[in-house]
Amino acid sequence: MILDYEPGDKVTNPNNKEWGIGQVQSIINGKVTINFENVGKKVINSENIKIEKINR
Repeated sequence: MILDYEPGDKVTNPNNKEWGIGQVQSIINGKVTINFENVGKKVINSENIKIEKINR
């Protein structure tokens, strides 16, 4: 699986919009570490949770 994310990208989690905008910190073995503005750092399994890139 190829992920279209890299550190520094801005993303949202459509199922948890209250988390706010997140910034990708790292991607290791399909696990994406994201620092969200409202809930802090989350480690997302990209195979189970959909995140959307924000193009700004």
